[in-house]
Amino acid sequence: MRLISLREHQTLECEPMTPAVARAMAATKLVDTSLTLDGRLRLRSGSMVGAARIIASDEHAELHVRPKIGITRLLWLLGYARDPRGWRTEPVGLTPEHDLVPAMAVAFATATSQALAPGLLQGYRTVEEALPLVRGRLREADQLRARPGLLLPVEVRYDDYNTDIPENQLLLSAVRRLHRLPGVPPATRNALHRIAAALADVTPLTAGAPVPETPPNRFNNRYQPALRLARLILAGESIEHSHGSTLAAGFVFDLNTVFENWLTTALRHAVETRYGGTLTGQHQMHLDRDHRLPLVRPDISWWDGPHCLAVVDAKYKSPGNTPPRDDIYQMLAYCTTLNLTRGHLVYASAAAEPVTYQLRGSGVQIVVHRVDLSAPVTHLHVQIEKIAKAIASVEVASGVSATPKVPVAAAKDGGYSS
Repeated sequence: MRLISLREHQTLECEPMTPAVARAMAATKLVDTSLTLDGRLRLRSGSMVGAARIIASDEHAELHVRPKIGITRLLWLLGYARDPRGWRTEPVGLTPEHDLVPAMAVAFATATSQALAPGLLQGYRTVEEALPLVRGRLREADQLRARPGLLLPVEVRYDDYNTDIPENQLLLSAVRRLHRLPGVPPATRNALHRIAAALADVTPLTAGAPVPETPPNRFNNRYQPALRLARLILAGESIEHSHGSTLAAGFVFDLNTVFENWLTTALRHAVETRYGGTLTGQHQMHLDRDHRLPLVRPDISWWDGPHCLAVVDAKYKSPGNTPPRDDIYQMLAYCTTLNLTRGHLVYASAAAEPVTYQLRGSGVQIVVHRVDLSAPVTHLHVQIEKIAKAIASVEVASGVSATPKVPVAAAKDGGYSS
């Protein structure tokens, strides 16, 4: 089996493969493929990271694309975007050399083994079934519909105390997902088999169904680290591609979406806690009054009731010396539609002081911010606070202005910790 590993936005040339394997690699979205003049295969990765296994009749290959920020930081960003309360520290026990799938598998197996060590969590689950005796409550309508005139069996509903509860179902579903992914180390795969055996009486989640909520409480607190990782594993976009005798399987994360989701969550906490209002992601709006042009969705917008106070666009790329023209045009359109005099572009790039551009003829200012995702978590906290303060200082053309709800110095911690 050939193992090919790249970083995001990297170009790699390798020995040629069969056309079927090359097409399957391109279908994973992890890389674009092309041929060089001397017949070698050129792979070019983008902002999608993850892993895939390609199986053909005469050739097998594994493809891994790793993020530049490192696997540990990627897991932290993913986790914080989903639940900032539970991700105050980064996952431990991982090394920079870990690829995405092995890292998630190792972290999940370790956390789940620790969670299950005292025994499986049990709880009450509502069960509806037909029994030869009455247990719990009789479902009269179902009984008349299914068995009119018959006394037995009886359609009943009752609460059963067992291990088949959402917490265990979520863990088992993550185990089954990892079993299908490439690159899981043998020792970790053995640990996953032991976890699956311990959860043998649990029903896995139905494919495509919403993942159940499992809010922390005094009973499931020991499960929470494992549950957070399980949600990340189930959140990854699945790769299922087949063409003839060639199969590609694995999962990926889009770093553009990861950055946008993390920035939305971090700014929501920083802005709403200190300055009030409502910060939303992907707010739909029309550029024209007659609603004939397609809808647009700014990444982040801040509202005081019906009044928009600020608009922010997240860009997982480096702006170079000056932001790309398309980004400027896009932000100008948002500001014009929302009647704002200032818009904010936030790039995932080396940290630097914000730069303001005054656009001619429109009265619109565009402020460019940079966030260094590789910085320590406490430094990320400082960067987000600066952006939140810049957003809150905006004045809206309609006359509405943002004022701090509480002094910045008195505000509580924004959910970060080293």
